[in-house]
Amino acid sequence: MSPPLDSTRFEQIRASGDLPSPKGIALAVIRLTRQQDVSTAELARVIGADPAFVGRLIKAANGLVAFSRRPVASVHEALMVLGLPAVRTMVLGFSLLSHYRRGACQAFDYNRFWSVSLARALAAQVFGERTRAAPADELFAVGLLGSVGELALATLYPADYAGVLERAGQPGAAPLLDLEQAQLAMDHRELTGAMLEDWGLPRIFIDAVAQSHEPDEPQLAEGSRARRMLQVLVAARSVAEICVSDATARTRLAAGLFAQAACLGIERECMVADCERIAALWVEWGSMLQLEQPGAPRFADLAEAGPVVAAAARTPGLSQARSRNPVQLPVTPGPADTVSGEPVPHVQRSLIVDDEPRTRASLRAVLEQAHYEVHEAGDGRAGMELALELQPQIMILDWKLPELNGPDLVRSLRQTRIGQAIYMILLTHSDDDEHLVAAFEAGADDFIAKPLRPRVLAARLRAGQRVVRLQQEVEREHEEIRHFASQLAVTNRRLHEAALTDALTGFPNRRYAIDRIQQEWSAAQRWGRPLSCMIIDLDNFKQINDTFGHDVGDEVLRSAADALRGALRGQDVVCRTGGDEFLAICPETDLPHALICAERLRSALDKLSLQAGDAHVAISASIGVAMREHWMPDVDALMKQADLGAYLAKQKGRNRVATVQKTGESGGGLAAPE
Repeated sequence: MSPPLDSTRFEQIRASGDLPSPKGIALAVIRLTRQQDVSTAELARVIGADPAFVGRLIKAANGLVAFSRRPVASVHEALMVLGLPAVRTMVLGFSLLSHYRRGACQAFDYNRFWSVSLARALAAQVFGERTRAAPADELFAVGLLGSVGELALATLYPADYAGVLERAGQPGAAPLLDLEQAQLAMDHRELTGAMLEDWGLPRIFIDAVAQSHEPDEPQLAEGSRARRMLQVLVAARSVAEICVSDATARTRLAAGLFAQAACLGIERECMVADCERIAALWVEWGSMLQLEQPGAPRFADLAEAGPVVAAAARTPGLSQARSRNPVQLPVTPGPADTVSGEPVPHVQRSLIVDDEPRTRASLRAVLEQAHYEVHEAGDGRAGMELALELQPQIMILDWKLPELNGPDLVRSLRQTRIGQAIYMILLTHSDDDEHLVAAFEAGADDFIAKPLRPRVLAARLRAGQRVVRLQQEVEREHEEIRHFASQLAVTNRRLHEAALTDALTGFPNRRYAIDRIQQEWSAAQRWGRPLSCMIIDLDNFKQINDTFGHDVGDEVLRSAADALRGALRGQDVVCRTGGDEFLAICPETDLPHALICAERLRSALDKLSLQAGDAHVAISASIGVAMREHWMPDVDALMKQADLGAYLAKQKGRNRVATVQKTGESGGGLAAPE
């Protein structure tokens, strides 16, 4: 596993301004919920300004929480039911869905991404209700954002990530996470974790989300709350895959899902009922969010077919293959793709917003003659929705419109990232100075006085086309700059990783070790979690070097590193801190468990044997173990205790584990102070 995304690197990415982030009202809601004294009434007032958010939150409060509550009818009641943490994260997720339902990465299926995320969110919440693994409302939000790193990579590096996805879809391809690391020096799992942490999600949720990408490599303690949440997220991920897959794949995937039901303690009949409910909600929510979805699966039929494929689901390695090589996103050809590979001209989109059919017909004729793809809306509210969905290059709208008048529509669109790029022409019955000033202050690019004159309109359109072309050229230049910046960032990250990696063993080096243990110390101090570390000192290493030479010494170090790597738990980090010394950092680990882990490392080293000519080289290590205690002022005190333990192990005869914090001896390899 690669080192986690460091804070400096993430700050650079966030400073670029391209990272998916909440907009408008969602941003205001998130800022409010971070205040200690925010009132529910104030929050309800802000959310009430966006009818779409109002509808989604009330639906979440009514349909996705407990069965026995009376119907929720207001934003205030929804806030009381859901709670501020869930509301904040839901609003965040819905904001991202609204603003990032399409993008520049041609190989990334944005619709499928959000369909999967929605299904995973609904499944996580329903399973959360059943298992009480975590608050069901928060699990909904976590499920919705659990793969946001994929969306972020597609947004940050559209061209590079398209290449990664295309390679991932080829037969025999490496796992997606490995391809992302090779191309971008980061993967969607670590970027998801960094974004969720930046948005203020609790660490326990972030750990469960990170582990859910590779559930067959357990890192969370059996029976812990985080492990329970992981099982919920893994089952939710399976439901989501079934929802978006074809009939053949659904039958195969269902076997794994019903096997996971046993891990969650859910009976098969209850799992079927829950999944049927999830599928119905998925269709209902998908329609409300305007997602294109395949027909909902019938889980009752899949359950009947389950025994036929259950044996295949139990085949060793199948689950791991699925987790490491997830269903890849299909390549969606862009406007420049043809069968021959030659580019085709890009059709300019236009949008007419006018409540008079005759005016729309006149405008359509002029626009079609200029080879525009023409769309129409009859009122301001519909025009707003179409503009955000279609992202037209040119928009012609009347001053007086039902629902939302022209200047207000222009102002609303200019507040969005999509609306800033649209060339907008206002139609007005008056060309006096006051009207013109008001039009331009609203954000319009041009105006046309009624009645319409086709030749004047065509001339204004040509002027608009020149502006649009200039904007597109600027955007292309910006894209080239972003592409160059992304390549530079990848190179810098690789150099940074190289500077933190020991070339001989491949382990992180001392510089990384000091930074990492300081981070874990701060986290343990903040959240009151245990933290242990080990000093691993190879026995008689100087004598091996003096007797057999440095080549054999290097081979001993490489062999020892491989043995440690194989015996290591997923959550632990081992670094080479000196010539024959290693430091193991063990987050979320108390002293008894650290001693058990240390004994496993010692045993793995003790089993090694190395042949140097006719001589046999024995490899062993003395390991000192220490756990953070309240009296320790800093990391140095913790490492000092582990160092004393290693010294004690050597005094006891080497090839053993020792600690100065625990009395009593446990097993042939464990030692403690007398």
